[in-house]
Amino acid sequence: MELLIPLVPPSQMPLYEQIYRHICQEIRTGGLKAGDRLPSTRVLAEHLKVSRSTTQMAYDQLLAEGYIDSQPYRGYFIAQIDELVEAGAGAGVGSEAPMETTEPEIPDCRIDFSPRGIDLDSFPYNTWRKLSRNTLVNDNKEMFQSGNHQGEPGLREAIRSYLHAARGVCCSAEQIIVGAGSEYLLMLLSQVLGRDRRIAMENPTYKQAYRVFHSLGYPVSPVEMDDNGMDPELLEQSGADVAYVMPSHQFPTGIVMPVGRRQELLHWAEAGAGTAGDGAARERYLIEDDYDSEFRYKGKPIPALQGMDRNGRVIYLGTFSKCIAPAIRVSYLVLPVQLMKRYREQAGFYASTVSRIDQNILYQFLAQGYFERHLNRMRAIYKAKHDALMAAVRPLDDLFEISGEYAGIHILLTGKCGQPEAELIAQAEAAGVKVYGLSSYYIHPEHNHNPATVVLGYANLSEAQIREGIRLLAGAWTVRV
Repeated sequence: MELLIPLVPPSQMPLYEQIYRHICQEIRTGGLKAGDRLPSTRVLAEHLKVSRSTTQMAYDQLLAEGYIDSQPYRGYFIAQIDELVEAGAGAGVGSEAPMETTEPEIPDCRIDFSPRGIDLDSFPYNTWRKLSRNTLVNDNKEMFQSGNHQGEPGLREAIRSYLHAARGVCCSAEQIIVGAGSEYLLMLLSQVLGRDRRIAMENPTYKQAYRVFHSLGYPVSPVEMDDNGMDPELLEQSGADVAYVMPSHQFPTGIVMPVGRRQELLHWAEAGAGTAGDGAARERYLIEDDYDSEFRYKGKPIPALQGMDRNGRVIYLGTFSKCIAPAIRVSYLVLPVQLMKRYREQAGFYASTVSRIDQNILYQFLAQGYFERHLNRMRAIYKAKHDALMAAVRPLDDLFEISGEYAGIHILLTGKCGQPEAELIAQAEAAGVKVYGLSSYYIHPEHNHNPATVVLGYANLSEAQIREGIRLLAGAWTVRV
């Protein structure tokens, strides 16, 4: 499918937003139907004569808001209408309006506090361009041959070195598997663990991981959390033998799991060995998703749970999506030694889903010190945005309790006055601001007994946009500032 999208110079509106708004309008007016396949980001970029990062940013925003779905190995598709209604209540799907009045038909979302965004204005484009040229210098034919199924050895060693130095992860390069996105690696992991497992997940949680487990046929047990993270007693009662946790910065609550709770979870995992009477088949495991541990604003970073593991009970999952860019699509899995034999027997024949070219570019980015410099720069940028947000929301203290502010790139505002979450979101939307309800991250909505809470991401906003967005929210929520 081709898309004819009229673009104007980005002086008034960024190109990615023009693309995003046009596709939204096409969906709303029926020009694009549920199930229609969109062109790839590369094809669309070539067609519109823009950079691929521009089209990727537009698609990422559409994904975040539920307008489109991404299917591994197939591409991007328009989401089902009922899913759109659930994801964007009040968005006006199917409303009547003349085609020429495109702009008024789309809600005037001046500020989007998406928790999934990142700051792509600070992406090191020149460096990435240089490394891309270096990779293809002298007609390097080897880059176009199939490579190591686990990922290129040099890249895996660079990842190992980074994880050991920055996160305290103890592993060899042979324990690392590189894949295109965490969803793919979780599907690959299912081949190693087997399908006769019960998965426990923190509640609320990262819903995309839940969708993967559910689609694979696993029974999933939501486990409530206290102030320290997943409750070990409830975990034991769940009957699960695999627990998916985010100890460094739980999404979406922002809880940083203390060392004592980490030890409790490790004891739970260790106690499960051989309980089913069939040897290792009933061993318990913890899947540690360390998705954005690079960004912390108070105290020293807490080492990964995997570094505390002495009995091979932690499966470590990481990604470069948050710290570099979502379009990089490079994630990695660190398997315990005893699972590597099962991996080679049951899943080792799967070819790596990341091209050797992209792997080589990322390897150079890590090995030549660019990643460390980029990360230091992003920490400073996000810290400035974090501080701007915290200063801006201070007048809201009477109405909201602020949490999750010590790490990551989003915070939570929990209402003190009993106002419904849907009402807060609707008032924000009427003021031109998009915020996200915590209730949407619960596996089963009826399990949400918390006061109304909204999630504010700030990575993709400038400091000026952050201040303007909070000013609009304060007005919408009847606060004088």
